[in-house]
Amino acid sequence: MSTPFGRLLRAELKLMLRDPLVLTFVFVFPVLTMLIIGGAFGTKPDPGFANRNPAHWYVASYLTVVIAATGLIMLPVHLASYRERGVLRRFAAAGFPRWSFALAQLAVGLVAVAVASAVELGVAAPVYGIPALHDAWRVALGIGLGAVAFVGIGVLLGTLLPSARAAQAVGLILFFPSFLLGAGGPPPRAFAPAMRSIASVLPLSQVTDAIRDPWLGLGPATGSLIAVAALAAVVTAVAARRVAL
Repeated sequence: MSTPFGRLLRAELKLMLRDPLVLTFVFVFPVLTMLIIGGAFGTKPDPGFANRNPAHWYVASYLTVVIAATGLIMLPVHLASYRERGVLRRFAAAGFPRWSFALAQLAVGLVAVAVASAVELGVAAPVYGIPALHDAWRVALGIGLGAVAFVGIGVLLGTLLPSARAAQAVGLILFFPSFLLGAGGPPPRAFAPAMRSIASVLPLSQVTDAIRDPWLGLGPATGSLIAVAALAAVVTAVAARRVAL
C-alpha cells in the first residue's frame, strides 16, 4: 500500500481504532445493548416476535445498529473535525486526489461495520447462539447495501456540518430515534399505530427488514432491499459530489 491512496487508507484505519467515540458507539454500545435487551425478552419463541426466539431477533437486528452508529456518529464527527481543522485542504495541498479521500472514507466505514459486526456475533454466539440463515445471499446483500447507504449518509453529513460538535449533536439526534424505532427497541407490534407508521419509513427500518426478515425466514423483504439499494445509490452519488467540490 505504497500509493497515496494506500497510505491514506492505512492512516485512516489507525485513527479509527484510536478514536474513543468509535470504540464506544460502534464496537461497545451495540454489543452491550444487544446482550441486555436480548436477555430481557428471553429465548422462547414469542408471538410478539413473529413466533421467533426474541434473542435471535435482536442478534439479527443489531447488525444494523452497528451500521447506523458508523454512518450517523463515527463518520460525520470524523469528517467534520477534518473540515474544522483544515485537514482536507492540507490533503489537497499534499497532492492527494480528492477521489482518494472519498474512497478511503467509504473503505474505513465498511471495515468498521465488518469488524464491529464480527465482534457482535462473536459475543452473541456463546450467549444466545447465532440464528440460522434462511436466505444467506439476501442477508449479505442487505448488509452490504445498508452499510454503503449509511456510510454515504455519514460522509454527506460530515461534509455539510460545520464542526465536530455539530456533527456529534446531529448524529446523536438522528441515531437514537432510529435505533429505538428501527432496530434495537421493542418489536414493531409493540408500537402504537402512529409510531409503527413512523418507524416503517425510517431508513434504518428498511435496512433492518432487509437483513432480519430473510435471516429469520420471515420473508424475502424485496421491497426493503430495493429501497435500501436506491438509498445507497442516491446518497453515495451525492456524497461523492460533495467531497469532490
